[in-house]
Amino acid sequence: MKRHILEFLPNELNKYLIQINEKKYRTKQVLNWIYANKTLNFHNMSTLPESLREILTRDLDNYLPQILKVDISSDGTKKYLLSLADDKRIEMVLIPREEKNTLCISSQVGCAHGCNFCATASLGLIRNLKVYEILSQVFLAMMELKQKKLTNIVFMGMGEPLDNLENVIKSVKILQHEQCFKFSPRRITISTCGIIPKLKELTDSGLKIKLAVSLNSAIQEKREKIMPSCKKYPLPELKKALLNFRKGTPYRITFEYVLIKDFNMGKEDVKTLLKFLGDISCKLNVIVWNEVESLPYKAPTENEIENFINSMKKLSFAVTFRKSRGEDINAACGQLAAKV
Repeated sequence: MKRHILEFLPNELNKYLIQINEKKYRTKQVLNWIYANKTLNFHNMSTLPESLREILTRDLDNYLPQILKVDISSDGTKKYLLSLADDKRIEMVLIPREEKNTLCISSQVGCAHGCNFCATASLGLIRNLKVYEILSQVFLAMMELKQKKLTNIVFMGMGEPLDNLENVIKSVKILQHEQCFKFSPRRITISTCGIIPKLKELTDSGLKIKLAVSLNSAIQEKREKIMPSCKKYPLPELKKALLNFRKGTPYRITFEYVLIKDFNMGKEDVKTLLKFLGDISCKLNVIVWNEVESLPYKAPTENEIENFINSMKKLSFAVTFRKSRGEDINAACGQLAAKV
């Protein structure tokens, strides 16, 4: 199989070009065409000699996923259904907000973790995304935005990013590289349900990113009920791994807490959550559960939401209520399922 042009770090591209007897400065030219001019078509890279364009076409892949469908929400959010080279499908979501444009990207086709409040879980795990398939979502979003800037990337789409850690790490390195996408570490967030061994690998990698943890309950038994794979990852061990991760980053950890009526909003839920978070340098994002057809849960009322948030004010750090975007097109948190 041909290697995809988006999978090269600059030093790797330079090594390849030297191997085919090209000068070092060609690396900068190729990267400029990709990341400044936003083209992957080798024949359009007019500053390159025709012979090199032919070699690149022969040796390298430049396929981009096809956009099958775009759903546009009343709030401006856009959900893209993408077809991959093997006809598997994923979704990405582009969220405009004032001066920000945030892209929510997928890291897997489906997901193995079976969280029973999430539509993606119904697919099961089909396969990991390759590096170029992760980065293609960013490339496509930048093309869609035209002159507007893509400001933030969140790995919160389909899949568990830490289950595809090697490809996610390589993708982030390319996203952050000054000669490639040039994203600041503070503009990239990786979300996880808390896979402790992979979290340790991420910590050891030294990769600079923001981390978001899907918590949803600080009571182990309740967390296991809606997130079955968390049986392997007890909350005390997860907390230890997160405190270790926090030592190596300037960014606070964000905990995501999906509010489910009559399930994780009672006095005991509040008490255990306050205790769990109390000594971690973090932020708490409170999210209302978004309706998914066939699932039995209910969203709380506005009064119940307000009471829960008020109960969290004892904490010394930021507690925010994140209003879901794109719910009317099934593009909100937990609703992605890659359906036509």
